[in-house]
Amino acid sequence: MNINSPRIPRLTPQFKKCIVALVAVLPLVTPAARSLAYQDTSAVKPVTSDTPEAHLGKGYDALKQDRYDAAASEFRAALEIDPKLTLRARFPLAVALFELHKSDEARHELEVVRREVGDHPNILYYLGRLDLDERNFKGAIRNLTQAAAKPPFPDTAYYLGYAYFKQGDLTSAEKWLKVAAEANPRDARMQYQLGSVYRKQGREQEAQKAVAMSEELRQRDTNESRIKLECAQKLDQGPREEALAVCEQLYDPDNAEKLTALGTTYGQHGELERALKSLSRAAELAPQSPQMQYNLAYAHYQLNQLEEARAPLANAIQRWPDLFPLNALYGAVLLKLGQDRPAYDALRHARQLNPQDPATADLLHMAEIYIALGRPVQAKAEQTKADGLSKAPGKVQ
Repeated sequence: MNINSPRIPRLTPQFKKCIVALVAVLPLVTPAARSLAYQDTSAVKPVTSDTPEAHLGKGYDALKQDRYDAAASEFRAALEIDPKLTLRARFPLAVALFELHKSDEARHELEVVRREVGDHPNILYYLGRLDLDERNFKGAIRNLTQAAAKPPFPDTAYYLGYAYFKQGDLTSAEKWLKVAAEANPRDARMQYQLGSVYRKQGREQEAQKAVAMSEELRQRDTNESRIKLECAQKLDQGPREEALAVCEQLYDPDNAEKLTALGTTYGQHGELERALKSLSRAAELAPQSPQMQYNLAYAHYQLNQLEEARAPLANAIQRWPDLFPLNALYGAVLLKLGQDRPAYDALRHARQLNPQDPATADLLHMAEIYIALGRPVQAKAEQTKADGLSKAPGKVQ
């Protein structure tokens, strides 16, 4: 088995808002609390799929794949086993129900979470969105105004401005839509909605200007999509210099999503140093995104920069302990660093979150062997030799 290039699961380039909502509301996990998750690890126990961790792992994976029915089922199963999983299961259940347009059920779950954690901006955001769907503009304004004090998502101000617009308060609508446009300068929706406000106010010239800007932004998105496709094609076909000239048009040092897409494309075509440059900047711009930290760590891992890979993962695991991809990659990194017991802990938890993943099972078994044998020099040398023979670059995501 090659632990240099395990089949580490990838997160999607556009990490789902529902996952971001989940991890933002989760508290930091203390070392003491984390140790409880790994007690009795001296005796290897069979891993089953009917555990809270397994259902949570499947639920999170279903969320980021937009399989909301499956996600809701998994989070409900986790709650049946442990009803105390308010933040880890009930909140993402509410988000899944929201995406399924099951408003009454989503609101019920959000209110349960709210009673436990208080008026967290993420909870208020979703309550406000539900109010908007139900045309309760007064309630939407109340909840979204509170959420906007510490906006959980860049479009918080947009929905607040929209609520004011629907209620007929054009002055407040303009104020918040301008805030939204500043936070999302590339989002065509903001300018289009501002144009609607200006037109209602009789400011036709400004309305036309805003609508024209909206159309320009939409066209820019279309052009960037074309360049992304051309970039990938030229990296496949060559020559390299011509391909890089096209791809570098996508480098935007102030846009984490564009940097992630570019880094992903570079990584998929073996341009690992260029991938690392883009993904490092993306991680700087979005330090609260588990996707960005994972991508950065994976790029370092592919370049065999293990300490550099370990650092972002160690921080990410503390904040997001139940995301399978983070735990799987963290375990692989620690195993290569020779930190067998921490590697075992991370891989065991990854295995609990996703019992069906064969690569994690292989790595966990290797960690068990190393711990049992004390990782003798001969075994380590043999493994290093095997790594060198079978090393093959993977894909940055």
